[in-house]
Amino acid sequence: MVFECDRPSASSLTISLASHPVLTIGRGERRAFHTETSAHLALPDPWLSTAHAELRTSFGRILLCDTNSKNGCRINGQRVQRQELFDGDLIELGRSFFIFRSHVPTGEDTPAFVDLENVDPEQHPLTLSPDLAVEVAKLSMLAATDISILLLGETGTGKEVLATYIHETSERPGQFVPVNCGALPAGLVESELFGHTKGSFSGATRDHEGLIRSADQGSLFLDEIADLPTAAQATMLRVLQDSQVRPVGSTESQAVHLRSICATHRDLDGMVERGEFRSDLFARIAGYRMTLPPLRNRREDFGLLIKSFLADTKSESALSIEAARALFSHSWPLNIRELRSCIATATVLAAGARIDLSHLPEALRSQDKPASTTPTPGQAGGGENEADLIRLLEVYSGNVSAVARSMGKDRKQIQRWMKRYAIDPNQFRGD
Repeated sequence: MVFECDRPSASSLTISLASHPVLTIGRGERRAFHTETSAHLALPDPWLSTAHAELRTSFGRILLCDTNSKNGCRINGQRVQRQELFDGDLIELGRSFFIFRSHVPTGEDTPAFVDLENVDPEQHPLTLSPDLAVEVAKLSMLAATDISILLLGETGTGKEVLATYIHETSERPGQFVPVNCGALPAGLVESELFGHTKGSFSGATRDHEGLIRSADQGSLFLDEIADLPTAAQATMLRVLQDSQVRPVGSTESQAVHLRSICATHRDLDGMVERGEFRSDLFARIAGYRMTLPPLRNRREDFGLLIKSFLADTKSESALSIEAARALFSHSWPLNIRELRSCIATATVLAAGARIDLSHLPEALRSQDKPASTTPTPGQAGGGENEADLIRLLEVYSGNVSAVARSMGKDRKQIQRWMKRYAIDPNQFRGD
């Protein structure tokens, strides 16, 4: 359960259907989960019926069934009576939104039900995305080590937030020092990074510690490392290899002990192949590589993020169903940064009232089709989506797995759609 329109500051919750082959959902005075006879989730959503919907396991499939609700059930914007669920499906019941995931890592200690309203906000997970949660757990294991970490992914996906989390988890006594390599003044890159001595160049009126020495005993976060000039790359390599830094104008090196966390949205592998980035520095910073998924592929985190952004603006505004649908159907090309800006602006324009579609940016208001009417491949009226599927197969040269990741779907679902539309992925592959 990702999001309640009338209570956007309420926390998300998760339920394992592996533990509950039948789950009913309906309206209640307060949020509650019961398993006395069968599993039942109650939400204080006035647009839900008392018995609104049922999720049932049948021959390895999960079916969503409308149990004669007044306001109906929607999957990916389409109203349904009974339909099989696939990975990443968006479910709308009343004015509450759910995301279904078919592949969730579980273990003996995995709880069947977690309501984050009952968890200290400071203990909330960074993500509810199953795949991303696995990667975050690996980073937690690596945090206390000196292994360098390289964070990849589109701009705005939260790489600095994750880098901060790594530093805090490491419990290093030093500071977390973020450096935007692309914003360093062209003529002062080495001075800003490595420091300088008084009189080492015109304008050096005093000794300057530099960003690297500021991170001693802590973490140095080199954001957009791909923008680091070639000359500075060689010096940075020596710093990371020898744990020594020599300020500009000095003949002596000084010891530093830090861990590097680097990030970029660019293709570093390709840059190394083209000679645009030093291969030896790349090998040094890429002790462990992780790619953050784009926001469109982790919609289960919308509730966590929107709650956080509303708290930043000290707003408790509810959202209209039209506004919520627009948020879920937007592709978010600028990712979390774009969502944060969207919510901040909407709360100001709403002036304490409900956030409506008119308070959202033009890009969300003018989408070709809102979530309430957009079919997905495999549903009636999916012609445009057939074109989208073909377009993605062209982009990824017939790589079905890559298309599935891009759409946030299971690979088998992509194969079903290709069969339905008689699409052969081999025709998109090169010779």
